[in-house]
Amino acid sequence: MIPFLDLNQINEPHLPAIEEATLRVLRSGWYILGNELKAFEKSFADYCEAGYCVGVANGLDAITLILKAFDFPAGSEIIVPANTYIASVLPVSALNLVPVFVEPDPVTMLIDPLKIEEKISPLTRAIITTDLYGRCCEMDTIMQIAQRHQLKVVTDAAQAHGALFQGKKTGGIADATAFSFYPTKNLGAFGDAGAVTTLDKSLAEKIAYLRNYGSQERYKNDYQGVNSRLDEMQAAILSVKLPFLDEENKRRKEIAARYLNEIKLPDLILPPGDRINEDVWHLFVVRHNRRQDLVKYLENKGIQTNIHYPLPIHKQQAYAHLNDEQLPLTEKIHREVISLPLHPRLTDDEISYVIQSVNQFDS
Repeated sequence: MIPFLDLNQINEPHLPAIEEATLRVLRSGWYILGNELKAFEKSFADYCEAGYCVGVANGLDAITLILKAFDFPAGSEIIVPANTYIASVLPVSALNLVPVFVEPDPVTMLIDPLKIEEKISPLTRAIITTDLYGRCCEMDTIMQIAQRHQLKVVTDAAQAHGALFQGKKTGGIADATAFSFYPTKNLGAFGDAGAVTTLDKSLAEKIAYLRNYGSQERYKNDYQGVNSRLDEMQAAILSVKLPFLDEENKRRKEIAARYLNEIKLPDLILPPGDRINEDVWHLFVVRHNRRQDLVKYLENKGIQTNIHYPLPIHKQQAYAHLNDEQLPLTEKIHREVISLPLHPRLTDDEISYVIQSVNQFDS
């Protein structure tokens, strides 16, 4: 069996250093907002070429705190990608803002910048982009649109640690970028964890207040904040793994290159390979109009796949009031997508077996 992802296998090379780091935290007696967090925030800000990093509890909170810090009036509209995980949109609703869905580009499956302006209204205040599957959105065009309409840009980079757009790291392009370090991510913690990066010092300072009950001084609260802090243990673990992120992303790119070059199954739509060295290939997502047959076939061959994602946001029960919205391309994508195994610990023989098996479907 080739599992889609085995976290024990992913983390095994790092375990000795992680054990040392966690023991250091345990013995320190300081578990929240300490030196481990400060060290990781500095390292990750430098890595993202962002200037500032604020560690928070998870990726969902990262988006929420960014929007909360901008303090948009209730009822403001936020442009969001229709093809994304629900976590990109839930913070919009939670803050009494209105998500306005934009269809994806049919090739990249990311938000289509050519369809954004038609959705902008006098109530629009921001654009959320999602660097889905490990690929940056077309940020030059999107930032130009935002500048013309005086909008903020927030990037959800939960799947794109280390990804580049025209040589610039995600995390240092948008007004603010949200990261998740959920264990399955390219840079994964051993539990929930997240961060915000930004070039805006005042925004970073405000988010640092908001994550800690609106306070930077004990029992003095300047904002109505929340409790959303990246703890010392997770920060220490992430600091161990961060220096190996580029090396592990390089292996992901090598695997993606083989898939792109060697998978020849007719009617299978492969992801674009035009930015193979800038994308970080968190997922290798293909499309086929007989998805369930292909999934079952691969399962019988001992290859575990996944679906990211089976049901679009506007068709979820949580957004029942939007169920009638017409987003045909998004719906088609969600009917067809299949994620093949891709992670740094896959062996060359396993990659060859996946390629051979996919190519023999229906033969």
